[in-house]
Amino acid sequence: MSWVSLLLTAWSSRAPSLLLVVMVSRDVGLRVGLEGVQTSMCSRWGSRVEDFNQGQDGDVVIGGLFNLHYQPPVIDQEFIKPPFYNPCTGLQVETLKAAYAMEFAVEEINRNPLILPGVKLNYRILDCCARHPWVLHGAFSLVGGEMESCNSTAITPQSHVSGTSSSMRGGPSVPLIIGGASSTTAIILSRTLASLSVPVISYLASCPCLSDRHRFPNFFRTIPSDVYQAKTMARLAILFNWTWIGAVFADNDYGRLAIQTFQEEIEGSGVCLAFSEAVSRETIEEDAKRAATTVQHSTARVILIFCWFTDVGELFLELAKRNVTDRQFLASEAWSTSSDLLQDVAILNVASGVLGVAIRSARIAGFKSFLQHLKPSDRPGDLLLREFWEKEFGCRLSMTPFHPQSMSESSTTASISRPSSGYRSPLTAPLPQCSGSETLEGVENVFTDTTHLRATYNAYLAVYAAAHALHKHLTCPDEDSPPRDNGSTCSSPFNIKRKELLEHLNRVNFTTPNGEEFFFQGADIPAAYDLVNWKTSPDGSLKLVLIGRVDGLELHLNQTSIQWTTGSNQVPISVCSESCPPGTRRANRKGEPVCCFDCIPCTDGEVSNETGSHQCRRCPVEFWSNPGNTACIPRKVDFLSFNETMGIILTAAAVSGAAVTTAVFAVFLHFRNTPVVRANNSELSFLLLLSLKLCFLCALVFIGRPSVWSCRLQQAAFGISFVLCVSCLQVKTIVVLAAFRSARPGAGSLMKWFGPGQQRGSVCFFTSIQGSKVNLECAMSSVVGFIVVLGYIGFLACLCLLLAFLARKLPDNFNEAKFITFSMLIFCAVWVAFVPAYISSPGKYSVAVEIFAILASSYGLLLCIFVPKCFIILLRPERNTKKQLMGR
Repeated sequence: MSWVSLLLTAWSSRAPSLLLVVMVSRDVGLRVGLEGVQTSMCSRWGSRVEDFNQGQDGDVVIGGLFNLHYQPPVIDQEFIKPPFYNPCTGLQVETLKAAYAMEFAVEEINRNPLILPGVKLNYRILDCCARHPWVLHGAFSLVGGEMESCNSTAITPQSHVSGTSSSMRGGPSVPLIIGGASSTTAIILSRTLASLSVPVISYLASCPCLSDRHRFPNFFRTIPSDVYQAKTMARLAILFNWTWIGAVFADNDYGRLAIQTFQEEIEGSGVCLAFSEAVSRETIEEDAKRAATTVQHSTARVILIFCWFTDVGELFLELAKRNVTDRQFLASEAWSTSSDLLQDVAILNVASGVLGVAIRSARIAGFKSFLQHLKPSDRPGDLLLREFWEKEFGCRLSMTPFHPQSMSESSTTASISRPSSGYRSPLTAPLPQCSGSETLEGVENVFTDTTHLRATYNAYLAVYAAAHALHKHLTCPDEDSPPRDNGSTCSSPFNIKRKELLEHLNRVNFTTPNGEEFFFQGADIPAAYDLVNWKTSPDGSLKLVLIGRVDGLELHLNQTSIQWTTGSNQVPISVCSESCPPGTRRANRKGEPVCCFDCIPCTDGEVSNETGSHQCRRCPVEFWSNPGNTACIPRKVDFLSFNETMGIILTAAAVSGAAVTTAVFAVFLHFRNTPVVRANNSELSFLLLLSLKLCFLCALVFIGRPSVWSCRLQQAAFGISFVLCVSCLQVKTIVVLAAFRSARPGAGSLMKWFGPGQQRGSVCFFTSIQGSKVNLECAMSSVVGFIVVLGYIGFLACLCLLLAFLARKLPDNFNEAKFITFSMLIFCAVWVAFVPAYISSPGKYSVAVEIFAILASSYGLLLCIFVPKCFIILLRPERNTKKQLMGR
C-alpha cells in the first residue's frame, strides 16, 4: 500500500487534511527505507517548526505531541492556495500539566542511576492543537529531526516552549513518540509510522480498534481500552434499571466504537438506546443545537455521552438555554473529570449529579513542588507558561512577546513547542504589569492540584515505559551470558534500532515509583477506572467526588453516596414503558424496541408474581389464580358433601334403598323353598338383589370430597353394579323365553343350553366385558370412561327390554317378563332424561343428578320386580303354593 493510500485510509475527513497528506506522502515515500527521515517536507508544505531547548541536549530524545490549545473552526479551503488555519487559542491546563509531567519524568529518570545509567534523556514536545495536519507534520518533524532550512512562511507553526534560547531550532531524530491524544490521532500516527517501526505510546487514545496488533503493531497506550469503559457503563445501566437511554457521541473512532461496544454489551439485557446523536468538533455549534433538541424531546431521562469536554460544554450550554435540567448524564473518561465544566457556572444546573467513569487516579511524588516552583523568569522561552501565568494572575509580563520572524535558523533539541500561524495572545484586554513577586507556591487550582492525577499520570507512565524499553535496548549483554532471543547486540544511544526498541516495549515490565507493577498486554494495560460523581457543594459549586472503582470487570460502587441530578439519593427512572406489575405480562409493541411494551393482564388460572414478567404461569390443577392474578391459591372446592341438605337426603335414600334390598334378600332367603321364590330362578334373584344393593351403595361414592381414587371407584362401582344388575335381568328374560319355547314339540333340548351353569356364565360374561373396559377407560379419562359405561348399560337395557317385550304374552304363571318390561322402561326413561340434565347442571348439581339417576333406576328395578313377590310371600301366603301357581 502506498503512503498516499495508507494515509487516506487512516484519515479522510477533511479537504485541508487531504492536501497535506498528498504533500507529506509524496516526500516521505522517497525515504521509507531510511531509519531516520530527513523532513524536507516543510519546504513543500511551506511551514517551519520552531523549537527551544530547556537545559542541555540529551543523548536520547523522546518526542511528545500534545493538544495544548483548543481547535478553532476550520476555514473552508478552495484548493487553489495552501491551506490556512486560524491560530489556536484557549490553553488546556490539564494537557499543559501532562506535558510538564513528561518533563518531570525525564528529569526524575536522569537522576535515577538504575535507569539508563550514563545516558542523558531529553524530550521534545510539540503542540499539535488537535489538528490532524499538524499531528502529521509534528510527527515527521520529530522522527526526521527537521534539520533542513525552510524559508516559506505560508503556514508557520508557532512554538511555545520551555526553553532558554530563541535562536535554536530543529533537533535530532526521536526513536519513539508519546502522543495521540485522541483515538483518531493515534490511528493516524500508528499507521503512518508503522513502516518506520517507530513506537507510539498514547496516554489518552482508548479506541478498542487500537488493540489490534496486526493493524497497529507499533502502538501502545497507558489508558485502558474503551471496551472496559463501555462495559462498565452498560453494567451501571443494568444495575440501576435504566432501560431507555439516549446517547451523544463524538463522530470519530472514539465515539463510534464506544457506542458500538456499549450496544453489544446491553444486547439481551433489556436496555435500549432511545436515540444516538453524533457531534463533530468542526461543526459543534450546529451539532450541539441538534443534539440538545433531541435530548429535550426524548422520553429518555438518562443520557450517555462519549465526547471531548469542549463538545460537552457546548451541548450543556444549549440545554441550559432550554432549561433542560432534569436529565441524568453518564460521562465517559474524556470529560468526567473536566475542571472547565465543573467550574462553568452557566451549566451548573444541567451538570449537577453527573455520574462518570474516570481514568484511575494516582499521585506523583514531588510533582506538586515542581509545578509550584515554575516561574516565567526562570524559563523565558516557555511561552506556554507565560500564557498560563498571565491568565492565572491577570497581569502582563514585561518580556517582549514572541515573534516567529525573529527566530534564527540554527537547530537544537526542543522542549515544548507549538505550531503557529501568527500567534495572537488570547488575552487582548490591557492588563497591569506583573510585579515579579507572583508565585504558584500556596496557590491551589487545577494546575497545581496533584491529588488525583489521571491523564497526567498516564503521560508520566508513558515516559517511564519508554525509558525502561530504552534501558533494555541500550544495555549491553554480558559476554558470558547466552545471546538474547531477538539476536540484538549492544546499541548506541546515537544509533537506536527502532525495531528492537519496539520488541523491548512489547516485553516491558517494571515497578513504577508508586510501587505498582506495569506491563503491556499487547497494546493495552490492565483495566482500572474510578467512578466519580458531580456533587453540589453547600456554596452551590460542583465538586468531583470519588464513589467507587472498577478493577477489570469487577464493579465496586457506594450507591448511597451518589447525588443524582434531582439533588437527592433517589435513583432516577429512565424507561420507555413502566415495568409491568405482578399479575400482568409484557407484550412488545410492533415495530418498536423491546424496551417499549404494553402490560397485558394474566388470564384466569394464570399468574405472574414478579415485576416485568414476560409471560404468565399457569396454576397447578389443584390451584387457581387469586383476584389480582399474582398468586395461585387452593381452588374453592365445590362438591356434594355429606353435611349439606342435598347430601343428607341422597345419602338417606341410598342407605334406605340398600336396607330395603337387604330386607328383600332376607325374605327371599328365608322363603327360598317356597314356590314363588323357586319358580322365578332363585339363584338369579339373589344375584340381582346383590347387584341392586351395590347400585344403592355406589351412590354413596359420589358424595364427599372428590379424589383421584374416588373418581375411579365411582366409575368402577357404577359400571359393575349396573351391568351385573341388567345382565341378571337379561338372563332371566332369556330363561323365561327358553322355558316356554322348550315346551313345544321338538324343542325339548333347548333348556339344556340355559341350565344354572350357563346362566351364571352368561352373567359373568356380560359383566366381565364391561368391567375390563371401565378400568381401561378410567385410566384414560373419567368422562370418556363414564360415556362408555353408560353406553354399554344402555345397550344391555335395550336388549333386555326387547326380550321382555317379546315374552309379554306368554303364560304368566312363571313369567316375569311383564315386570322386567316395566322396570326396563323406567330404567331407560331415567337414564335418557339423565343426559341433558347432567350436561346442563353446574358443579356439584351434576353429581346430584347422577346420584338421583342411580337411585331412581335402582328403586325402579327393586319395586317392579321384587315388591309383587314380597307382597305374595308376606301378605298372601295362601297364594305361595305350587297349586296356585300351576293353576294360574
